[in-house]
Amino acid sequence: MSARTANVSRDTLETRIKAHVNLDGTGQSSFNTGVPFLDHMLDQVSRHGLIDLEIEASGDLHIDAHHTVEDIGITLGQAFARAVGDKKGIRRYGHAYVPLDEALSRVVIDFSGRAGLEYHVAYPRATIGAFDVDLLHEFFQGFVNHAQVTLHIDGLRGNNAHHIAETIFKAFGRALRMALEADPRMSGVLPSTKGTL
Repeated sequence: MSARTANVSRDTLETRIKAHVNLDGTGQSSFNTGVPFLDHMLDQVSRHGLIDLEIEASGDLHIDAHHTVEDIGITLGQAFARAVGDKKGIRRYGHAYVPLDEALSRVVIDFSGRAGLEYHVAYPRATIGAFDVDLLHEFFQGFVNHAQVTLHIDGLRGNNAHHIAETIFKAFGRALRMALEADPRMSGVLPSTKGTL
């Protein structure tokens, strides 16, 4: 399998985002987004997915974090789509359950070529520190739309909002790792009966 890396830049009137991904990394990361809680969550994806991530972002944070968080999701989705290439030889599907104390979340992903998000998470409060939990849905919607994946996220239990969010991102990293790893029995084969993904 050739190097699966990508660099993507996305500039709008609201944000400027640069993302680098290495799908076959060691979990190294560097973030400078202006949104510390999102940086903390993305670090979980990198560490648990063994994906090297670098993201730099500047946006209209004087308004709120909405555009920055959503556009990071979009840019990261574009980078994953580019890095994964033709998808030959990958497992395609990935899933993970991750607990953190009282919280438990499940994430299931399919590199299907079709954008679809099912996000079923109830948070006990609207913010984690200064971070609006609604923005987590916006991040994943942006990622899904541009990575062209089907993603199911279920918060199964929990009463600490930080714990719930952290289990989601850790499970997301683990599910990505499973879906993107090489399947030795599918070497050079596209994992689809349609012949396209």
